[in-house]
Amino acid sequence: MTEHAQKKLTGPLAGIKVLELGTLIAGPFCARMLAEFGAEVIKIESPDGGDPIRQWRVLKDGTSLWWSVQARNKKSLTLNLKQIQAQAIARRLALDADIIIENYRPGVLEKWQLGYDSLKDINPATIMVRLSGYGQTGPMKDLPGFGAIGESMGGLRYVSGHPDRPPVRVGISIGDSVAALHGVIGAMMALRHRDATGGRWNGKQGTDCIAGQGQMVDVALYESVFNLMESLVPEFDHAGMVRERTGGALPGIVPSNTYTTGDGENIVIAGNGDAIFKRLMMAIGREDMANDPGLARNDGRVPRTVEIDTAISDWCQQQTIDSALQLLQTADVPVGKIYSVRDMMSDPQFLARNMFEQHAFADGTPVKLPAISPKLSETPGHTNWLGPKLGQHNHEVLQQLGYSESEIAQFERDKIV
Repeated sequence: MTEHAQKKLTGPLAGIKVLELGTLIAGPFCARMLAEFGAEVIKIESPDGGDPIRQWRVLKDGTSLWWSVQARNKKSLTLNLKQIQAQAIARRLALDADIIIENYRPGVLEKWQLGYDSLKDINPATIMVRLSGYGQTGPMKDLPGFGAIGESMGGLRYVSGHPDRPPVRVGISIGDSVAALHGVIGAMMALRHRDATGGRWNGKQGTDCIAGQGQMVDVALYESVFNLMESLVPEFDHAGMVRERTGGALPGIVPSNTYTTGDGENIVIAGNGDAIFKRLMMAIGREDMANDPGLARNDGRVPRTVEIDTAISDWCQQQTIDSALQLLQTADVPVGKIYSVRDMMSDPQFLARNMFEQHAFADGTPVKLPAISPKLSETPGHTNWLGPKLGQHNHEVLQQLGYSESEIAQFERDKIV
């Protein structure tokens, strides 16, 4: 057995088997979170280079640093799914899995004999999380859909940026990550339902079959983003209002904006609670606004947004970032510096919460990874190993399926694995 196989996976999902059929961000991030909390995740990759994310962004020895995070605790099995024998291996793994996670276009798994309906006909407890741009139904289901498209169609891009400029994107693939989190939530609810209705499949069919009720979790990227859009729909339906771009401000909630201090740093101030607004105005020397009855409630402040923001901005220009933070924190006003990763790595709050894990690559080079969230008091997540080498667990996984060394060697010669 490999070093990884000997490690006992712990956490609230220990004993749960997950098959990951996907690449890049949404599906793999979904599976990553399950792996971080103890699930055994087998990731199927193409023998021809594996998941493209292995080559994305900053590399070390030819492999992405992102990979060390995105694939931590996962086992890598290479299968050429264009070959029937490889599809048969994947099917065996899928039927034995508690959860299958995939993010191919609709129809691809069906072509490989790995579709949800065919698996559920054998294993009624099958849980399949399907992440795609537009979902498994509808006129757009067959179109390619990356996170950027989901962010645009789901409404996030339209409201991001300044009103006099084109929409902007967040500097990360937020649409994919939000969809992944919806996938995790859906998987956990489906797993709870399966266990409440009979539990894991006993491997038998017909009258001897014992299994809970599985289901398909259909996650569309655009719908996951759409789910974050607060009161967008009723505001338009009832009042005909279309929310527009407002720069760093939170529309209709005043004051909540980004301001620049005299030393060129950026600061977020959220003084939109009624009592908080009064404390904020007193702290910046604007007793007149603090005691103005017309500004006592948010509905009175909204029409005077520019006046309020100008007062706060003028004050910030007379402060350094440190003095502004100290004065407003003393006044119990929600305030924060806009952090870069450099700020995070030395910040007392991040350090007190142990938000960085120290690890090492195979050659001994040290590397920090983000710690695992959320923090569970009794069954926290763990990083047992960094993202694996391509095909690192081929022999281990295939042997556990019952294949002999000679059969595995033949698979390698036939380029099935």
